[in-house]
Amino acid sequence: MGRASALALAPGLHLRERAPALERAALIDIATWAGRFTSSISLDPPDTLLLEVQPSLRLFGGLTPLCTRIGDTLGELGFVGQLAVAPTPLAARWLARCAPGSQIDTHAGLASALDPLPLAVLADGAEPATPASLDLLTGIGARVLADVRRLPRSGLARRHARAVTAQLDRAYARIPDPRPWFVPPERYVARLPLPAPTDQVDTLLFGVRRLLAGLSGWLDARQAGLERFTLVLEYERHYQGHEGYEEPHEIVLGALSQDMARCQLLAREHLTRNPLPAPVDALRLEADNPNPLTPPRTDLFDGDDGQQGDPGLLLATLRARLGHDAVRCLAPHPDHRPERAWRWIDPSPTSNAAPTGPLDLPSSPRPLWLLATPRPIARPAAESLLTGPERIEAGWWDGPAATINRDYFVARSHDDCLVWIFQERQPPHGWFIHGYFN
Repeated sequence: MGRASALALAPGLHLRERAPALERAALIDIATWAGRFTSSISLDPPDTLLLEVQPSLRLFGGLTPLCTRIGDTLGELGFVGQLAVAPTPLAARWLARCAPGSQIDTHAGLASALDPLPLAVLADGAEPATPASLDLLTGIGARVLADVRRLPRSGLARRHARAVTAQLDRAYARIPDPRPWFVPPERYVARLPLPAPTDQVDTLLFGVRRLLAGLSGWLDARQAGLERFTLVLEYERHYQGHEGYEEPHEIVLGALSQDMARCQLLAREHLTRNPLPAPVDALRLEADNPNPLTPPRTDLFDGDDGQQGDPGLLLATLRARLGHDAVRCLAPHPDHRPERAWRWIDPSPTSNAAPTGPLDLPSSPRPLWLLATPRPIARPAAESLLTGPERIEAGWWDGPAATINRDYFVARSHDDCLVWIFQERQPPHGWFIHGYFN
């Protein structure tokens, strides 16, 4: 109805201009998500999506379970759809608009399903009938498609109504109706404008859940997973004095995964780690480089019923909560100097910072607790020295200041602890404690 009529019936109605670009983007997002059900998808703008589901029926248990699942999971994206099934694309579109829930799976039932549809559906489609043609049909008493089908085709042709017969032929499967296939993007990008700017984390997580639902369909279509994705917060226009201020959050999953619950958990950790500097106006999710997922390995005699820990999730959660650089791992390093016989490395499974070849490890014991700086001690009694000396001389390639020239011993301290001590071979030949054994 018109604007004035709508406001007369509902004075509090909030009117907004249509945004065709956003509608097109939403249709593409739904098409990308629908790849989890079939790879044969076609866009039928402005508001229709066509899915060829015949090859998918066995996978999803039949037509009715598939339609139910599509309708239920579509709500995760924030949309409500009207579904219908028919042997031709145009018939499916008309039935979804006028008789949602119809399931016509054979050509035999197509005519009886389409005949009662109103005449207005002829104006709906890629090549709609003109208003003049519809007025002509209405003037001669036609009200439904069955009335038009009874009219002589030659008479419609003489009255410049060929578009009407062409529409009917495509809908009733008399002529082919090929459609171009939709090709999903190689890189997933989805944007969600918020109804109003907000700095409430729970509200943002609701939007993140919507975006992750689309990402899940994109990954399902590829049978792939991600190791990381980026969540971008778009703040209000004039925050910090300029437009378009964005804050990207790279969310590392800790393992190749397509588990959206895992993604949402880590997104929550990122959003709650620090206060938001300003209200968020929109959310954007970006992901690329999906990798194929291998089927999980199962054991017939698995004692823990498959309930195994997930160290990758623990690592990703700690990094999201504490910061990427706050979580590191130790790895051995081929250096005879005890202070330099280890390195901080990235704990991710794909890290190649750790040495891959065999290390020439010393045969004598080494303490797990090594002091950051050796502490000077008095000369120990001879009977307290248990093993040694082990001479360590190294570091000349790093300069005189880095050279080590020591004799190491395993000794027992006055409180019966095993300690690692050394004597400098250079004057004044001082003694130092360097570590403790557990």
